[in-house]
Amino acid sequence: MGKLISVVVPVYDEEGGISDFLDEQLLPVLASLKYDTEVIIVDDGSEDKTLEKIKACKILKKFLVNVIALTRNFGKEVALTVGLEAANGDAVIMVDADGQHPVEEIPKMLEKWENGAMIVTAVNTRNTTKHRIRSGIYYKIMRVMGNKKVMPGAMDFRLLDRVVVDEFNQLTERNRLTRGLVDWLGFDQEYIKVKTKGRKNGKPTYSTKKLAGLAMDSVVSSSRTPLVIFGYLGAFITIFSLIFGLFILIEQYILGDPLKLDWSGAVAMSVFVSFLVGLVLVSQAITALYISQIHTEAKGRPLYVVNKKKSFVSKNVKK
Repeated sequence: MGKLISVVVPVYDEEGGISDFLDEQLLPVLASLKYDTEVIIVDDGSEDKTLEKIKACKILKKFLVNVIALTRNFGKEVALTVGLEAANGDAVIMVDADGQHPVEEIPKMLEKWENGAMIVTAVNTRNTTKHRIRSGIYYKIMRVMGNKKVMPGAMDFRLLDRVVVDEFNQLTERNRLTRGLVDWLGFDQEYIKVKTKGRKNGKPTYSTKKLAGLAMDSVVSSSRTPLVIFGYLGAFITIFSLIFGLFILIEQYILGDPLKLDWSGAVAMSVFVSFLVGLVLVSQAITALYISQIHTEAKGRPLYVVNKKKSFVSKNVKK
């Protein structure tokens, strides 16, 4: 029996482009491979006709396709987790359903895997101004927060060896960033440079607001650096305030203001109080994020719920 390759595709409200992606883009690539192949499609609570469109796709007659429908929109990161847990392949490839990931690069990923790579990650070289600004800010923040191994431009379009998938499936975080967790596992990665394509149908489900929230969750869940930063900052402000207060006391009241600074005690006090109050509020906000993470983890709810009535596996596959 040959090696099995699993392809995980999270989808959400992709009725306009899912048929084109599965039948015109993904199907020809998979048909050219020398491996046994399964496709795992995770419908993340789509509210349009995505599922109906999938049922009519030709790919269901060519390959084993496992369609897992979730009861509501749990988010792409959870959908990827569902797919990875359901995958049986010796290698698992994650790819978005919006057609932006160049699936024709899959053979190159598999070649690197056959040569011993445990993880093969696609790095986006598309250089639009908006993408460059957003990704640049995100990756700089991640590096400052302590994740030095983050590769700028790295995407969720990646191949994971079975060993990596098994280790990933043991992780239990609720607030998760798939690429961050994969990086955390520590396996060596190899990279391929690709150019993403423009979305043909629909609108991106990740707005700038959602991306900002995802970045914040990934920082809080993977690093304690923000707490350390504000701890050092608080100590610095306290020491600086003490020294500056002593300077005012000595210069103004003991030496009789030889520098003619004419300090007003009320003004100096109000500035320092306002600054310290602002610092305390920001520090509390950072601490609250960590408490929120603890609260989410402590509730112990299931990460997702599958709608078994809408889920199905393709039958009568014809090679």
